[in-house]
Amino acid sequence: MPINQKLEIKAGLKMLKPMHEVFEAIADPAKMTNYFISKSTGRMEEGKTVTWQFPEFDMKVPVRVRKIDKDRYISYSWDSVDGFETLVEITLRQMDNATFVTITEKSRDNDEEGLKWLRGNTEGWANFLACLKAYLEYGINLRKDAFDISQMPVKEATV
Repeated sequence: MPINQKLEIKAGLKMLKPMHEVFEAIADPAKMTNYFISKSTGRMEEGKTVTWQFPEFDMKVPVRVRKIDKDRYISYSWDSVDGFETLVEITLRQMDNATFVTITEKSRDNDEEGLKWLRGNTEGWANFLACLKAYLEYGINLRKDAFDISQMPVKEATV
């Protein structure tokens, strides 16, 4: 990989649920609190900024919603712990009687900080997808009490 190439995360997983149900589990904070966040200031809507809190650490994360294509696509930007803004794109695709969810987060420079981001957020998105699947298909919250919070960064994201 050339040193000047930008880093990008891509993760995907099939959910055995219809697209609308998967979309609502991502856009509706009342559903998202069952597998990902602990609080949100509102529903994900195009042009709106919402603030997420996570159950594992005391951190408020502003999420700037860029585009919504109901039941198919959500994009937003947010800031990493070290202050870099990245773009997250969540795409839903019908697959037989299921929905394939693809998450892309981009981009960071191919340097030490970028590689740290790539490793941590790739793990995070794989966890998000597994938690979403467990919630949608089995009603289980995999995230609850699942992390060693002593190993997590504690830094307030900027608003």
